[in-house]
Amino acid sequence: MNISGSSALRSIWAFALACAIALMASPAFAARHHRAKPSAEASEESAEAASTDTLKGPYQEACVIEPNSGTVVFAKNEHQPWPTASLAKMMLMEIVAEKLDDGSLKLTDQIATSDKAAKMGGSQVYLKPGENFSVDDTMKAIVVHSANDSSVAMAEYLAGSTEAFVVMMNAEAAKLGMKDTHYYSVHGLPPAPGQQADVASAYDQALLARALVKHPQVLQWSGITTAPFRAGTFELRNTNHLVFNYNGCDGLKTGFYNKAGFNVVATAHRGGLRLIAVVLGSPRKGENFRSAGEMLSEGFAQYEMKAIAKKGSASNVSVAVTDGSAPKIVPVWGADAAIFMKRGDEKTSYKVNYSIPAMIAAPVRAGQKIGSAEVIVDGQSTATVALLAPSDVAAKKATLVDRVLSKF
Repeated sequence: MNISGSSALRSIWAFALACAIALMASPAFAARHHRAKPSAEASEESAEAASTDTLKGPYQEACVIEPNSGTVVFAKNEHQPWPTASLAKMMLMEIVAEKLDDGSLKLTDQIATSDKAAKMGGSQVYLKPGENFSVDDTMKAIVVHSANDSSVAMAEYLAGSTEAFVVMMNAEAAKLGMKDTHYYSVHGLPPAPGQQADVASAYDQALLARALVKHPQVLQWSGITTAPFRAGTFELRNTNHLVFNYNGCDGLKTGFYNKAGFNVVATAHRGGLRLIAVVLGSPRKGENFRSAGEMLSEGFAQYEMKAIAKKGSASNVSVAVTDGSAPKIVPVWGADAAIFMKRGDEKTSYKVNYSIPAMIAAPVRAGQKIGSAEVIVDGQSTATVALLAPSDVAAKKATLVDRVLSKF
C-alpha cells in the first residue's frame, strides 16, 4: 500500500469536506436549500389538493365587488366565517399602508429579526436573528412570497409583540365593518392545539380588499411577478398566478392550508373599471384562480364605469368672490368621476350634491380646494370629489375712497 498516496487522498477528502461545510453555511445556500421545521402549512406551489373530504365544488364561498361604490355583483355564502390562511396578512398590509400614508412609517425604516421571527415555519425567506431589512423589502417578502417570518418581524416592529399587533388587526377589522372576522395571528398559519384559526367571510375579505386598493403602494407590491431578495440570492415569486396570466390583475393575496383550501383575493383593472373577486375554500390548486378569473371576466363583460365628469372640467355651480379681481369663480372637478353601471343600461340614475360656501374671500389660488361634489346613485354615495379653483383670483386693489372709508 502506498502510504504517501493514502495521505494525499485523505487530504483531498478533508479539503472537499471543508468546502462543503463552508458552502452550506453561506446565506445563498441557506436561502435555496434550508428546510423549515415541519408545519401544517404546505407550500401553495407544492400542494395539489386540500381536504377533499370536506371541500366540495370549485369553492366554498365567493364575492365580487366594485370597490368605489361597494356594489356586490356576485356572492355565494359570502357571510360564512372561513379560515383565512395567509389572507390574514392582508390586514397587516392595510395597517402598514395606513402608517406609510400618515408618515409614521417609511419605506426605508429597518426591520430587525427577532429569534421568534427567525423560527417561523411555513412560507418564509429564512431570516436570521439580528438580520435587518427595509420596510420595502420586508413587505415584498410578505405580499409576494407570503413570508411568515417577515410578518412576525414587521408586527413586532410596529406593535412590540405579535399579541399586541393582533389587537390592532381586530380593531381595524371592526373599523372597516368586518363583522364575520376575527384574527388570532399575524400570519394565518394553521392553529396549534388549543389555539383558534383566523377567520373571515368572503364579504369581509372584499371589504378589506376595497380598503387596500386605495393604496397605490400596496398594488405596487401585489402586482410584482418576481423580485430579488437578500442581494439576489433568493427570488420572490408571486403566489398569485393571476398576476402572471390575467390581463390587468395587480393583486392581491393568496392563502392555503389543508382545512382552509386554496383561497385568493384577486383584483384587476380594465378600461377604467376595477373589480375585486374573493374565492375561498377551493379543494385543488388552480381552481381558486380559475374561478376568480371567470368571475372577473364576467364582471368586466357585464359592467362599466360611465364617466360623468373629467378632471379639470367645469362644475355646474359658482362661488362669489369678495374683494377679488373677478366677482365669481366656477370650480372644476379635481378628479375624474364615473358611475358603476351595467353595460347598455341607460336607466341608471344619479345626482350630484355640491358642498360649497356661498362666497370666498380673495385672493384665491389656482388649485385651491373650494368644496366637494358627492355622487349619489340609487340613494347611495358612490364617490366624493374635491372641487378646485380653476385659476388665480387676485385681491382687488383698494381705491382712495376705500382707504378713506376704512378709517371711519
